[in-house]
Amino acid sequence: MKANVEIKRVLTEDDKYRFIKFPWRIYKNDKNWVPPLIFDVRRNLTKTINPFFKHADIALFLAYKNGELSGRIAAIVNENHNKFHNDKVGFFGYFECIDDYDVSDKLFEAAVDFLKSKGMEVIRGPVNLSTNDEVGLLIEGFDSPPVILMTYNPPYYIELIHNFGFTKAKDLYAYHVGESILSNTEVLNKLKRVSEIVRKRDNISFRILRIKEIKKELSLIKEVYNNAWKYNWGFVPMTDEEFDFVAHILRPLADPDLVYFAEVDGKPVGFSMALPDYNQVFKKMNGRLFPFGIFKMLINRKKINGIRLITMGIIHEYQKKGIEAVFIKDTIETCHKKGISNAEISWVLEDNIPMVQTAVNLDAELYKIYRIYDKYI
Repeated sequence: MKANVEIKRVLTEDDKYRFIKFPWRIYKNDKNWVPPLIFDVRRNLTKTINPFFKHADIALFLAYKNGELSGRIAAIVNENHNKFHNDKVGFFGYFECIDDYDVSDKLFEAAVDFLKSKGMEVIRGPVNLSTNDEVGLLIEGFDSPPVILMTYNPPYYIELIHNFGFTKAKDLYAYHVGESILSNTEVLNKLKRVSEIVRKRDNISFRILRIKEIKKELSLIKEVYNNAWKYNWGFVPMTDEEFDFVAHILRPLADPDLVYFAEVDGKPVGFSMALPDYNQVFKKMNGRLFPFGIFKMLINRKKINGIRLITMGIIHEYQKKGIEAVFIKDTIETCHKKGISNAEISWVLEDNIPMVQTAVNLDAELYKIYRIYDKYI
């Protein structure tokens, strides 16, 4: 007898809470899963709070199989993406599902129907909510937990997505830099030599974030970000409100000693930021910041021994001048001072040759691959 699968659109706060909490069923026995903070997910999905929704629409769906909650998906229309790229691409995100083609197909069908009703011609994902957020399906590297703001999923999701007819759009790489590399004096000395050449040849100066001038610093970061990434696949410039929203979320997690600027005559030409891997803390909080999660966070934050090099951008005119090597050198030196023993460089587009080459030159290990999929609708 064919299973009865019912799709229900999320319209109430109770259903939204079920949507947010559903992953706890999927990952209850998975030692590598890191529960997201419920507060953060709710904030990101609330239209009156997240400025992303000033230029985007979303529909959330739940799937019930024989009356039991069995899956979820979000369908997203990002008007700024379509204006910037001059296309009609809609997105799916927040996909979680039991290992059942009937359920996954119904979820994808619901997302497609919504996107087609908005005039979209392609469905792309997983993307939560845009390429400025968490993206990609993990397809290789299931043997370790994700680092901060990277995704994780069971291996069977690959077949659920393939079964619906999705095909590869782009792969994203994550590189692991272990203690053997971070403590390798030969690597560091080579980076120091390159650093001296870069500083002298192009009169480029480097500095860390000035936390006392945070508003001014954020405007400089925004300037570099929207210039440096504008030619990257899938990039969408952030509005001022979106940038402030993200900065407000990341500021408590950031370490000013791991945020670097490259400048020429006082003008920013590059920016790099590594975040402490707070997933090492969040893993112990089970999604709850209150009442006791905040204490776990304060107690365990000093035990964090990893970072994620989350963003490195150089404006177009100053690319291929070796600025990346200086950022890497400064980051490694700071890791030494702070007792950081491992790092991840992510995510890197598979065809971002300069960053791929930077990772290769470091002898970094390509240890996780994420994939974004497309399907014409």
